[in-house]
Amino acid sequence: MKARSTCAWLAFTLAVAPLLVHADDAPLAHRIVRVTLDGASDKPASGRLLLFAMPADKAREAAKDGKVEEVDINPFHPTAVAVAARDISWIAPGQSVDIDTDGEAFPQPFSTLPAGDYAVQAVLDVGHDYNYNARHAGDFVSDVVTMRFAPGASLPAIKLSKGVPPRDPWQLAPSAPQAVRDALPEARQHAHAEIMESPALTAFSGRSQSIRAWVLTPPGYDPKGSTRYPTVYLTHGFTGSFDRYAGTIASLWQAMASKQMPPMIWVLLDESLPTGTHEFADSVNNGPWGQALTTEYIPWLESRYRMDAKVNGRFLNGHSSGGWATMWLQTRYPKIFGGTWSTSPDPVDFHDFTGTDLYAANANAYRKPDGTSNPLIRDKGQVIASFETFAKLERVLGPYGGQLASFEWVFSPRGGDGRPLPMFNRDTGAVDPAVATYWRDHFDIAQRLRTHWPELKPDLDGKIHLIVGTADTFYLDGPAKLLKDTLDSLHAKSDIRLIPGRTHFDLYTEGDDRQALLKKIAWEMYEVARPGQGRH
Repeated sequence: MKARSTCAWLAFTLAVAPLLVHADDAPLAHRIVRVTLDGASDKPASGRLLLFAMPADKAREAAKDGKVEEVDINPFHPTAVAVAARDISWIAPGQSVDIDTDGEAFPQPFSTLPAGDYAVQAVLDVGHDYNYNARHAGDFVSDVVTMRFAPGASLPAIKLSKGVPPRDPWQLAPSAPQAVRDALPEARQHAHAEIMESPALTAFSGRSQSIRAWVLTPPGYDPKGSTRYPTVYLTHGFTGSFDRYAGTIASLWQAMASKQMPPMIWVLLDESLPTGTHEFADSVNNGPWGQALTTEYIPWLESRYRMDAKVNGRFLNGHSSGGWATMWLQTRYPKIFGGTWSTSPDPVDFHDFTGTDLYAANANAYRKPDGTSNPLIRDKGQVIASFETFAKLERVLGPYGGQLASFEWVFSPRGGDGRPLPMFNRDTGAVDPAVATYWRDHFDIAQRLRTHWPELKPDLDGKIHLIVGTADTFYLDGPAKLLKDTLDSLHAKSDIRLIPGRTHFDLYTEGDDRQALLKKIAWEMYEVARPGQGRH
């Protein structure tokens, strides 16, 4: 699921009141904002123009030292910031365009926002990928300006005056522990970018496509030596990418160097696409990513590194969307991998797709059968976002790269327009039963186990490890429990751990160690690969 912001967002967002209010009966004039490409680029551009607005006093409260340098959405409280959008097919330097903030807008038309001062910022999302990557190198932004939203007030023009600078892929988060910071320089020397053009993916798309990963070798690794190592294939969650692995690389190296983890080779896979995450699933929309990984990329890596290159030496680990991807790979290719340790995976049983039974009669993503709103995000028992608000914010930000659209690019059949068929109506929340049936027959992991267990059992029994908190931020403990019921009914050997009180973001933490669970997982994997040589 979406995890662009860290837990630090939660404390602030719970205190911010939603913008949504009841509009007066009298119609209000639309608020039109003029945006000029002025200084950000000396060449024409195109993209999706986004305008963000937040009450100025709230923006100052949230800003460091009260200086507002950025206004952006908050995924953990979608209604805290208003956003309007329009597509721009062409804008030349010095040219201006108008954005009607009552056109495509969330959570409501800007003309109905409470009167007052607002901090406003414009972004030209050149790559149409704001839902996944937010603002990044190649996009253009304005300075934050203060606007008075009131009847009859004139609104100043906004200038797209600067480009977003490139992000240093090796820059660690400010919260990174000092031990991890100290380990990064040495860790970088043992991390190797391995990029292979995939014949299967290239044939599918008609253009060159590659699989990318970082391969981290352990202390003492000798490429010419005789020692081989178990290998862990790890993949990131939603909004992760090839360029966002610095912290993981440094943490893994530090843990292995200090012998808190066993010596293994870690392959940090990139599963990001412009459409979201491809989940290493063989999709009619994204292409045969699972096939390419297992038949092309892994054999290629095993020819280049001292890997065990056998079933009990290949393991899987991932969190959130990465948790679903690794659970899928293990159940789809049980003869390839020796076990998955998937944490807080996206829904593994579509009878509970973040609260909705997709197979129920008249299923609705926005409403429960009793008509109440379907929640999507919670913190400490308090609902802080609903499925509907999340979906409608995603729609305004753009059609590509959002979490919910990403699911459809992986799971849905292709429509006549070449895009995946939507699983649910974005206006009403109504689930399309034909699409839900396709999801069930192709990508519902629990359903796959129920219908194929006799043939899967010899290669899969005992290899499924799933760990999730009972207070998971995105309610992912619900489908995990259903998967456990399925495995128990099949008398399968499995390891499903429901950690009391843990959320999506603190599952791995014990005390001051934010990677404690990963260290335990690593030793459990090592015990499978090297029986009797694990930590005692």
